[in-house]
Amino acid sequence: MDITIHHTFLPHNDPDASLAFYRDALGFEVRNDVGYDGMRWITVGPADHPGTSIVLHPPAVDPGITDDERRTIAEMMAKGTYASIILATKDLDGVFERLQAGDAEVVQEPAEQPYGVRDCAFRDPAGNMVRIQELR
Repeated sequence: MDITIHHTFLPHNDPDASLAFYRDALGFEVRNDVGYDGMRWITVGPADHPGTSIVLHPPAVDPGITDDERRTIAEMMAKGTYASIILATKDLDGVFERLQAGDAEVVQEPAEQPYGVRDCAFRDPAGNMVRIQELR
């Protein structure tokens, strides 16, 4: 079977701040930027992996979500407990320095983990946890 990850979705509550993080700080290319009814869906991804994308989307826009659920999602995003993604790089220290210089919220500096990886962690502007692992 040949299955790959094509898109994954992360919520955003400020499209311009999300662009500054994913495009400017992480260096991802913008593949699509669609506006509808005052909202924006922005697709970004690494230039050397055109088949893998992150769709930054407005949270809780599905019509089946209740107002209580919208409030819960907003509260979880504010705490940074709603969504996460793990990225990988050969230059963990370089990526960490670039993000730190760009004023990204550092959660954890590069460290060896007991589960066998070296990684660091940041929060994106919407509060999503972004862990970056070092490829070995």
